[in-house]
Amino acid sequence: MTQDMLLGNEEPSKSKETFLEKFCVLAKSANGAALLDVIRQALEAPNVFVFGELLAEPNVAQLKGGPDAKYLETLNLFAYGTYKEYRAQPEKFIELSPAMQKKLQHLTIVSLAIKAKSIPYALLLSELDIDNVRHLEDIIIEAIYADIIHGKLFQNTRILEVDYAQGRDIPPGYTGQIVETLQAWVNSCDSVSNCIEMQIKYANAEKSKRLLNKERVEQDLINLKKVLKSQASDSDESMQIDTHGPGTSGGLGLGPSELRKKPSKLRNPRSSAVGLKFGK
Repeated sequence: MTQDMLLGNEEPSKSKETFLEKFCVLAKSANGAALLDVIRQALEAPNVFVFGELLAEPNVAQLKGGPDAKYLETLNLFAYGTYKEYRAQPEKFIELSPAMQKKLQHLTIVSLAIKAKSIPYALLLSELDIDNVRHLEDIIIEAIYADIIHGKLFQNTRILEVDYAQGRDIPPGYTGQIVETLQAWVNSCDSVSNCIEMQIKYANAEKSKRLLNKERVEQDLINLKKVLKSQASDSDESMQIDTHGPGTSGGLGLGPSELRKKPSKLRNPRSSAVGLKFGK
């Protein structure tokens, strides 16, 4: 046996035969010991793991409160109960044959697999009233080959990982709880849907704001570029007027020829004075 065993990988059969049907047909016309024998055969049958249709038969329902009520209680146990319940009050039920005990243990594994996908060996040992791990693994493998569970055994960590578990019969009155659970799930889905819609609306509003802001910023940039271009053009025209227009020499109103002549008149004023002195 390997350290971990992958078993029951195949998808559960979609067209599995209803093996209980023949027992329902027999129960319709059976009474007394014949009816009790039909019930025992159904409880031992290797391919029968649901019993709701048989429990619904009038002849079977009439066993309630009678001398053979234990048969009805045992049938209810196999439909809805577990092996631990049987071990707690064995006097309430008929004496189970080895085949019946093993089937009830298999059904107990199914009940555990429906509740959790990872089942420790310790829990299985307790629920099945087994003190031997090898025996426990054999029972699990038998349940897998019976196609009521699929899973993988991890011997190192002592865990059964469940991939699939067959459903069991629904107890009377449990339908209301299922409806409440489904309604709560629907309400939760509606709340999540409403929350998502609100988030979508908020995101769309924020997107619109960002687009408007982007357009405003782009328009401001265009206007700023126009202003800067206009100022640059005015500055170029001003520089051209100051460079080529009249009075560019400091505002004295002198042309280039006057600027050349002026210094000659002011040059060497002392020489003129000396010349006047010698003239006398």
